[in-house]
Amino acid sequence: MKKMRQQMKNWMTKQMQLPADVMMDLPRITMIGQLHIYIENHRGVLRFSNQELRLLLKHGQLLIKGDNFVIKTILPEELLLEGRIDQVLYLDEPPRT
Repeated sequence: MKKMRQQMKNWMTKQMQLPADVMMDLPRITMIGQLHIYIENHRGVLRFSNQELRLLLKHGQLLIKGDNFVIKTILPEELLLEGRIDQVLYLDEPPRT
């Protein structure tokens, strides 16, 4: 049933020419060089340090690695991170404790 719902969302997105991030609950990520990253549609911060940010997504996690991280703005579903960004990775695994 879940697979059928996902296929229906994919079909509707293509047929109605809607943005995929809106219809499918995907994150929207905007990077400006290696200095800023703006993430919309996340589900919360799992881990934050000077060198790592891990966000919960509807499907998996987003891991950002770098140095001198500072969270400039944080809202329930939006986040602006500053620092030197070296890697942005999608993880399909559940959060580690």
